[in-house]
Amino acid sequence: MSARENTLRAMPDVAVQAQPDLAGRLDRVGMDEIQMPVLIALADGTAQRVSAKVAAFVDLANAEARGIHMSRLYLHLDRHLSSETLTPCALRRVLRDFLDSHAELSTRAEVRIRFDHLVRRRALASEHSGWRAYPVEIGASLDGSDFSADLSVSVQYSSTCPASAALARQLIQEQFAADFAGKSAIDREEILAWLGSEQGIVATPHSQRSTADVRVKLAPGFDFPITDIIDLVEDALQTPVQTAVKREDEQAFALANGQNLMFCEDAARRMSRVLDADDRIADFHVRATHHESLHPHDAVAVATKAIADGYRSTDKA
Repeated sequence: MSARENTLRAMPDVAVQAQPDLAGRLDRVGMDEIQMPVLIALADGTAQRVSAKVAAFVDLANAEARGIHMSRLYLHLDRHLSSETLTPCALRRVLRDFLDSHAELSTRAEVRIRFDHLVRRRALASEHSGWRAYPVEIGASLDGSDFSADLSVSVQYSSTCPASAALARQLIQEQFAADFAGKSAIDREEILAWLGSEQGIVATPHSQRSTADVRVKLAPGFDFPITDIIDLVEDALQTPVQTAVKREDEQAFALANGQNLMFCEDAARRMSRVLDADDRIADFHVRATHHESLHPHDAVAVATKAIADGYRSTDKA
């Protein structure tokens, strides 16, 4: 039998064979961890191809059907994501094809795309720069004619505890009083020397690497402003982690931490304020997680604009 004859012969498809004893609707059926390249629009108008992991689902509204056509989901993804820049409009076309190809089976479709977004960042004080990889997840759903798109980013930053800073200042004051006890007048140069010694800085506040997980629901008519959202968050927090660091950069980072003492509650409120003021963002969910150096557990604060019920969730963004 020739290869062509082999492809034309009928092949069994057990997926169409109903199982009445197992009938029932299913909320989501599809695939996850699909390896696929996607095209991301950059600020300069160009597009960058990145490696992504994709999840694609439809509901199984036909209770009598045994399953969906997963290969159709994959082929639609491959055709669209390989050739189109990732935009809400492009994802709506993908989801429309999902539903059209499952016309008698499904009424709702969803896609989620995860990748690392690379941004080159300048050092704080020196002329150096380096790359930062930000985890990003883009999602979209289509329920009948109701379409929505969202964008999630994760940003790492440093947080210095205001309480421990106050306690450290108290100890420094006490050490100063002890070291200069009995002196009615103190020479300026002597004080400067003391401040520059280990004895002078007898205590330091605790700081820790922290994570801002931000999910935003886009208003209609806007594309995915990935770098803009990252910049909004980092500008609000003021202490994003750095890449290339010389001594002058480390000193500038210490200054930024000292001038931006914050509890996780402060961080969540800072992010909420800037996101709430952005017209592109219809809704948001932010989670500030401080991976504490004092405790073996994390300190967490969550804030939402909470227009949509899904954004009231306390689950990690």
